[in-house]
Amino acid sequence: MEPKVNNWEFCEKPEIVVHETDLLLIGGGMSCCGAAYEADRWATPEGLRVTMVDKAATDRRGAVAMGLSAINTYLGENSPEDYVRYVRNDLMGITREDLTFDLGRVVDDSVHLFEDWGLPIWKKDEEGKRLDGAQAQREEMPSLRDGGNPVRSGRWQIMINGESYKVIVAEAAKLALENNRKATGVDQNHFERIFIVKLLMDQNDPKKVAGAVGFSVREHKIYIFKCKTALLGTGGCVNVFKTRATAEGQGRAWFPVWNSGSNYAMAAESGAEMTMMENRFVPARFKDGYGPVGAWFLLFKAKATNALGEDYCATNLEESRKLYGKYVDSLGTCMRNHMMMIDMKAGKGPIKIHTDVALQELAETMSKKEIKHLEAEAWEDFLDMTIAQAGVWAANNMEPEKVSVRIDALRTLFAGFSRRMRRIVDQWS
Repeated sequence: MEPKVNNWEFCEKPEIVVHETDLLLIGGGMSCCGAAYEADRWATPEGLRVTMVDKAATDRRGAVAMGLSAINTYLGENSPEDYVRYVRNDLMGITREDLTFDLGRVVDDSVHLFEDWGLPIWKKDEEGKRLDGAQAQREEMPSLRDGGNPVRSGRWQIMINGESYKVIVAEAAKLALENNRKATGVDQNHFERIFIVKLLMDQNDPKKVAGAVGFSVREHKIYIFKCKTALLGTGGCVNVFKTRATAEGQGRAWFPVWNSGSNYAMAAESGAEMTMMENRFVPARFKDGYGPVGAWFLLFKAKATNALGEDYCATNLEESRKLYGKYVDSLGTCMRNHMMMIDMKAGKGPIKIHTDVALQELAETMSKKEIKHLEAEAWEDFLDMTIAQAGVWAANNMEPEKVSVRIDALRTLFAGFSRRMRRIVDQWS
């Protein structure tokens, strides 16, 4: 049968808006905000037009929309070579070391910019006392750029007051776009609540992106963007495969559930080479609320055991060494979670993290006021990143500073799916 053609008999035909630019940034998360800031530095002096299109409101858009309590990578006194070795051990050799080294070379510059823009970063004073980001700003402590000493949880991670992390970065991006708009004389170059659904290819060069098309989520309008080059940064892809968790927990896949996979679908449909996209992730999380455990392990030095009170990283050490050799010695994230899964499969669960013991041990070297502040930061960690976890504990009258808490493994697909996506697109076409 001949397929039915939409002739707009059931609704009014939408208004079509055409916008031309030189550089089109598709997305409004951290990647496109960073690209907008960088593009203003080299494109604006050349008179090139930069346009950013975002499906939501840029201030609270993307993977760090709610906020974060730490920046996972700040080299500081470490070298890029040190960082490559760390990633190699943590990911058990499955990594692109050239890309890792390239990141290590420049990551501190980005962190310095975040602080310049107003992000509060925890600092240590001359006596080694820890101050949170707000306190450090009030005390006018030196910035990282000027030699300030950050509070680290682990070798690479630094603590921040990140409630408004994305707002701060979005402001820098919007100022850069505004500067470009004034310099190039265009009426508008920042579009919000426009959902891009398809890339448009150059009719004379099918391998070149010439634009994109999308629709407004607030108005009855279709937008066509024409460009000379484009950057696709619409985020990851979550819940493509069923996770181990169900119901509310199914969305606790670190990246937010509104990451619809646009970055993968549109790129694959356009013929892009989908490499480095397969990434399965098995994080440890607090049970039921799926809040992150990293701060408790790294900053508060909490220990986890199985139901028998055994340290599963010790009891499973030699058996794991037979399979993974030298990678067991570094006990990276993948290895620790693997050892936890061994005990869970063997029926030695539930696994508990001894949050109460960790705070009691810290109390031996800290004042009551410092401990209370630390407890507040522990709760804030979830209000920043996984509000549901704070809600679960409050609803059940649980105080993690007084009782041990169960943790679980959240099996999910974290980022992409290259080969499967390619097959799906082939079937569509």
